[in-house]
Amino acid sequence: MPVTIPQTKYAGKVREVTIGATRAEGGTRSRTVTVGGETTLPFLLHEGEMPHPPAVAVEICDRRPADWSPLLYEAWGEAVNDPATWARAAEAAGADLVLLHLTGPVQRADGSTPTAQEARQAVRRVLEATGLPLLVFGPGIADLDNELLVAVAEEAAGERLVLGVCEDKNYRTLVAAALAHGHLVDGRTPMDVNLAKQLMILIRDMGLPLERVLMDPSTGALGYGIEYGYSVMERLRLAALNGDAMTQQPMLVTPGEEAWRLKEAKVGDGGVPAAWGDWAERAITWEVLTATTLLHAGADVVCLRHPASVAEVKAVIARLMAGGKDGK
Repeated sequence: MPVTIPQTKYAGKVREVTIGATRAEGGTRSRTVTVGGETTLPFLLHEGEMPHPPAVAVEICDRRPADWSPLLYEAWGEAVNDPATWARAAEAAGADLVLLHLTGPVQRADGSTPTAQEARQAVRRVLEATGLPLLVFGPGIADLDNELLVAVAEEAAGERLVLGVCEDKNYRTLVAAALAHGHLVDGRTPMDVNLAKQLMILIRDMGLPLERVLMDPSTGALGYGIEYGYSVMERLRLAALNGDAMTQQPMLVTPGEEAWRLKEAKVGDGGVPAAWGDWAERAITWEVLTATTLLHAGADVVCLRHPASVAEVKAVIARLMAGGKDGK
């Protein structure tokens, strides 16, 4: 007896957003990355289109971060001491994008406060070291983010960077900088559909085209609230496909940051039950499973930290985009 697989067709479509600008477009990138464009839920390729695979960004820092896992220091080696070297290593590891995180006093071993000039120098060195499109996130302190990212936007004018994170308390400054210098923004909200929509409305009302906005709904890591984050992302994507214009942005999430801050990734073999297994395998698995879960929820950009995780997640994306034709 033949089996008919039910199909759902949607009227809506996720916007396409292009990150980076080549020399012909006024920037210096060797290529650009376009995400979005879906007319179906993630990887249901029999129901609609996913014209662009999800992109993998590798997070690096402007200096050696004081609060990262020893496993990450080991994986990247001396590269963590220099953002340009780290950017080249990220590209060699298979990154589609580089996320440069500007460290704040908490992430710096000496507790110093970064300056706008330091931010300019770090961004310039990374742009010169790699041709990949770049995202630049501030330390997460609103006033400091404004100071640093305005300088970054000016230094990298025309490169179509993604400036982040753009939140309700600082969106005016970051959107104005993006408008003035030809960049994009990452709009982050707590895990809430209505808050995510409201921020998109505020950004649009300032005049920034929504084709230059990524939606960052935020998420928990595997075992730490990921179920709620997944449900919010799923509802946002369903709303987008059903025609809600304010939810039709490609989504960016940070599973690397979320996974590596947890005890399952941070605590070594001597501080946990033996049943938890090998530390490195456990930590990388935590990051990979968090990322792949969020890809199924609708993530278009996943930001990772460990090079082994990059390889595994990219392999998963390739198999899913192939529609399972390899039988795996």
